[in-house]
Amino acid sequence: MTRARDRFRQAENDLDLTRLAREAGRHEWACFAAQQGAEKAVKALHLHLGQEAWGHTVAKLLKELPIEVPGQLIEEAKFLDAYYVPTRYPDAFAEGTPAEHYGPLQSEEAIRHAGAVLDFVRAQMAEPGRG
Repeated sequence: MTRARDRFRQAENDLDLTRLAREAGRHEWACFAAQQGAEKAVKALHLHLGQEAWGHTVAKLLKELPIEVPGQLIEEAKFLDAYYVPTRYPDAFAEGTPAEHYGPLQSEEAIRHAGAVLDFVRAQMAEPGRG
């Protein structure tokens, strides 16, 4: 039995969290949760297609899929990958906290990019004959 659907549901929950964090003004966490949601979604698709995936780089995970992935989606994933570390650690910047370096524009764009990844994965998992 595969846990792909469970992993994808968690990815959807992470994307819901991004919106709550953004509304609360926690833009750094919105960006990180967006990256996490996209990562979990792509790993769900790997499981759905009968393979395991390792790592945290969403663009790489997309490239490793045994199906065609639009180049634009890989570019959106690269945007999300830039949020994996610096959104959580103050020493990612010369000074200040991550909360001081991220704002509404970044969180809005991160949510949009993560939504595109989840939409792609959702469509692939719903396609008959896949997985």
